This record gives sequence, structure tokens and C-alpha cells, in this order.
Amino acid sequence: MSQTYSFKYGDNYVKIDLPDENVIKVLESSDISPIVDIPGELEKLLDNPIESKPFKDVFQAGDKVVIVASDITRLVKLDQYLPVIVNRLNLLGIPDDDIIVLIATGTHREETPEEKTRIVGQEMYRRLQVIDHSCDHSEMVYAGTSSRGTRVEVNKLVVERKVILTGGIVHHLMAGFGGGRKSIVPGVASRRTIAENHLHSLDPEAERSNPLIGVGATQNNPLHLDMNECTKFVNPDFLVNAIIDTSGKIAKFVAGHWLKAWEAGCQWADDKFGVSIPERADLVIAGCGGYPKDISLYQSTKSLFNASLAVKPGGTILLLAECREGAGADEFFGWSKPLRHGCLDPELRKNFTIPGYIFYAAVEAAMKAKVILYSSIDPKLVEPMGIIGTNSFEEALKLADVGNQNLRTILMPYGGSTIPLLDSNSYQPSGSTQRDQS
Repeated sequence: MSQTYSFKYGDNYVKIDLPDENVIKVLESSDISPIVDIPGELEKLLDNPIESKPFKDVFQAGDKVVIVASDITRLVKLDQYLPVIVNRLNLLGIPDDDIIVLIATGTHREETPEEKTRIVGQEMYRRLQVIDHSCDHSEMVYAGTSSRGTRVEVNKLVVERKVILTGGIVHHLMAGFGGGRKSIVPGVASRRTIAENHLHSLDPEAERSNPLIGVGATQNNPLHLDMNECTKFVNPDFLVNAIIDTSGKIAKFVAGHWLKAWEAGCQWADDKFGVSIPERADLVIAGCGGYPKDISLYQSTKSLFNASLAVKPGGTILLLAECREGAGADEFFGWSKPLRHGCLDPELRKNFTIPGYIFYAAVEAAMKAKVILYSSIDPKLVEPMGIIGTNSFEEALKLADVGNQNLRTILMPYGGSTIPLLDSNSYQPSGSTQRDQS
């Protein structure tokens, strides 16, 4: 017997037929019911936040407020709950003219007007000033220097105004989890600050990724801990973070203190999106969940890195990612030059960038397993990384030997949102020093 499995690819789907005996498991998150009454649920949380005074006691008439929002590459559904926050501010005597939405682009490109409208919704885009942060051009303010030596330079708006952090909590390769403090660093920080903070992603003693970072790793993760310390200099006034289910709907809100509420959300995400597997697979077929999660290779690597946790050493990963915006960062494939010359690690340490590290980590993944990428990207561009690229779905299936009855297979339709947990307990819980990344 065989079954047909569908994977989102851009705005469409691709289908794969597999014999039943091949499939170890289809990784799906725990059964999660999306929030039905989004305004009502958030209203309750604003009145009963985590480790914070109620929203009405934090803000008052005369306050100038900046709401820090994620860019278009993050699926957080802000448009569905931003009106609740803004209307609450209005009721407290803070008019629209005193509210700015600052898009936390980090090192990403600026948003188009259409993208800004999608992020905040048509009404909020009409009513509020919505501006992009630029790590190179925004006016920065020095906020302090962390104990690890990161000079904290941030957009002046988050120093001069009261700050509300919005965003989404997801598992993250480097920082353990996204959301929370990442809205400040890298979100609205200078390029220098971002580089100094993210340099902790590399092992100070060897040419490899730092073994203390990883998906879900927070305790002793120097990148995460430095982000926390950097954010303390800003000390945001309130946080509202959403957690999105694999269907793209809001499943959970956390609200309150910028760190404590975020930590509660991380624990919830760990519980819901971690999926046990009885063994590692010969073949892992991973999708990203479609657009915008597969908007670029830069974003799609989240699924690659999670798939790496489920594949045997020397096994095969088939990554299905449209990548309509190509690499997603202009410099991404530029790192192929030092890679070819055998100096990728020292060059990245000298001139650290986030796209550079994502490139570096993807190369590491391709050293541990055979990686086949079905996308719209020219295969020649990923060849130096050790990744086999193709623009043909049929060829991708052949390259991965899909259907070979000797290949024990794990399917990850939402690779960026499901975290494989080995039943053997080699995958350590959140709060441990390291996730299993072998």
C-alpha cells in the first residue's frame, strides 16, 4: 500500500507517493486549537499579564509609544491583533499621532508599502506611521556595553519612547527561540551590534558552530544570554508575542514582561512543537509550509536545520522550498568565494554577518547529510555549499531515491515548526546546555 503526501511549495502544493512501509513518521505538531476570539483573548491578557503591571497601569496619556513589529519574513499575524493594542492605547489617552510602528528588519531589506500593509493591516497602515529600521542608516543611540563586550547601539525610538514588543515565538537555530529580545537585537540594532552579538554563534576554540547554541537551547547559550543583556539596557515596557500553528493561525498569546512572558511562551512552544521520533531516518523530506516561510533560502534553512536533527549521519535530506526571492540576502552566495578558498571560518569571524552564518551552518548541514534542494534557485549557486540543487521536482525525487523500499523515511511538511525529539532522550529539553545536533 502507498499514500500520497502533500507539501506546500510557495503558493501551491507538490505531492509525493510513498509506500507505507517506508514511512517512519509524519512529523506534525501537537493538536493545537487556534484562538477563536483573538481580541477577547488578548484583552484578558492585557489585564492579567505575566510578571507585569496591567497594560492600563504601564501606559498613560502623554506617552509617546513605539510598537516594534516583525518584518514580512516572519509569519506572526500582527494585523489580527495590532488594533487591540492601538485601541487600548487610544482609550488611555494616547492618540494615533503619538504611536509609531517600527519594523524590526535587523539586517534584512526594507519593506515595500504593500508589505507594510500586510504586516499591520490596512486600517492600521492608514492610521499609524509605519517605518523601517535600518541597521546602517537609522539614527542610533548608545545604550551600554554588555559583559561579553557587545556595544549596544539601537534605534533612538526605542530609547526615547515607551516600547511594546510584538512578534512571534518560534524555535531558532542560533538563539534557541525567536521573538522577545530578538526584536531589539538584532531587530532594531546597528549592524555593528548585530555582528558583535552574533559572533557568539561560532566556537571560540574550533572552526565550527558554537556547541552551546542550538534549536531550543537557552541555558548557557552565549548568543541568547548576550541578547538578554543587550535588551535590558532598553528595558522594553511591555511584550505581546504570538505563537502560530502549522496552519498559519494564532494558537497562543503571551503578554507582559519582555523576558518572563517570552520565556513562558518558549516553554509552551517547546511542549507543542517538539515531536518524538523512534529513530533517525535514511531520508527526510522537509517542506517549509509554503510562502512566506519558503520565501528565500535564508528563511528555508530553518527547515533544513530541523531536518538535520531527524536524519542519520550520511543520510539524505530533500528540502522543498520555492525561494522566490532567491537567497534572500544579497551577500548570501558571496560567501561561496571564501568557502572555495578554504577560508570561510576565519573570514566569517573577521567580518561576521547573519547571512554569512546561515550560509556557514547550511554548509555544516551538507557535510553531515546529502542535501537535495528543489527550488527556483540556479543549482550552480548552491553547488559550492555541497548542496545538490534542481529546478525539477521529478529530478529531485530521483536524486533523493524517493520510494526506494530500503530507505526509512521521515516526513516534515512544516519543517520550520516541528522539532524532532529522539525517543532515546539524546535530544535535551529546553534549558539544557545543548540540543543534539549530530
